[in-house]
Amino acid sequence: MKIGFLFNHDQIHQVAHSLPIAIELARQAPDLDIVIATSNRRLTDEVRRLSAGQGVDIPVVELGLRSPFTRFAARHLEAVLPVAKLAIYRDNLDFFGSLDALVVAEKTSLLLKSRYGLKDLRIIHTRHGAGDRAIGFDKSSAEFDHVLVSGPKIRERLVQEAGVAPERLSMVGYPKFDLMPAEPARLPFQANGKPTVLYNPHLSPHLSSWYKHGRAVLEHFVRDDRYNLIFAPHVMLFHRRFVLTIDRLRIDRPGLIDDKVLAAPNIHVDLGSVASTDMTYTSAADIYLGDVSSQVYEFLHRPRPCLFLDSHGADWRNNANYAHWQAGEVIGDADHLGAALDRAVAQHGRYRPVQVDMFSRSFDLTKESSAARAARALQVALDRPVSRPAIPMRPVQAQPAKRPAVVAA
Repeated sequence: MKIGFLFNHDQIHQVAHSLPIAIELARQAPDLDIVIATSNRRLTDEVRRLSAGQGVDIPVVELGLRSPFTRFAARHLEAVLPVAKLAIYRDNLDFFGSLDALVVAEKTSLLLKSRYGLKDLRIIHTRHGAGDRAIGFDKSSAEFDHVLVSGPKIRERLVQEAGVAPERLSMVGYPKFDLMPAEPARLPFQANGKPTVLYNPHLSPHLSSWYKHGRAVLEHFVRDDRYNLIFAPHVMLFHRRFVLTIDRLRIDRPGLIDDKVLAAPNIHVDLGSVASTDMTYTSAADIYLGDVSSQVYEFLHRPRPCLFLDSHGADWRNNANYAHWQAGEVIGDADHLGAALDRAVAQHGRYRPVQVDMFSRSFDLTKESSAARAARALQVALDRPVSRPAIPMRPVQAQPAKRPAVVAA
């Protein structure tokens, strides 16, 4: 059986969610034919970095755009639209058709079934993050042959809201936590001894606090240096000049960071390095300030004060899509941010039990590594006949293409 693990994104933030599973699967089942596929050099380099020293040798295939049309479209439209991410499937149907199963952390790969006719390809979803946003529980989740989930909260919502059959779900914990360093990270600027706030806004214009209040947040820490600030937004927020979201069709411009923010000694700005994705900042910070990012749950691996910024007047109470806002106070603007941060610290005892419960509902962790559990669940799922959901088929004629080059792992 040939199993592919696909990483197809502009940034590296999804790699840590499923690469540990590939590595563990190679250990548990060395006779399986496993291949890792990436869609750009950035992803290839991250796969190499996280695979180093793991004692397994998994080939890495770097896919690319082969059609002159898709290369032209990507060259001229990529600044606004994820052309390459979508076109990679059509341009590499020969590769995907050679697989028995494909393991992915995102949902666009379902195009292989719904548009490109690969109905016999089993696609297993590892998900990425354990957040509460509605898009994580839409009906497309039911189109996967199997879904690996981190905890009971995710399982219940997928069954109830997405209509995923319970037998097509396996609860495996959170493989990304297998990569967590034993000791919390500390950044050089934290040597000043001040408590450190992580501001982690999402990218979606209809949900993020950045577009309306983000600059006021940064300005606060320039004026008031009682706290350090790590500004590490979602890695896609500043990736393009404009942010376009499809769950609700919105577009906005993230803009630029003011020089005085970049120069402030108590502020560390990171718009998309490896540290933004490997839990360095969620580990290092003392206080979390955010909106809807699932990284808050990674922060709660060690319960600490949280504060949430509601920039859209959300009807969040008793709303499962905002369940994480129970972990701390919710404020409507940044006008009195200093006082709100002080309250977050002073009142943490009130929220700590809630945070512990939220974490346990989101992550079913055991003494066994999550990657090992996921690898075993994956093998069981692939050995079992699957009753597939009906997906409308719109076959598209594939263009002839050369085989992708294998990159040394």
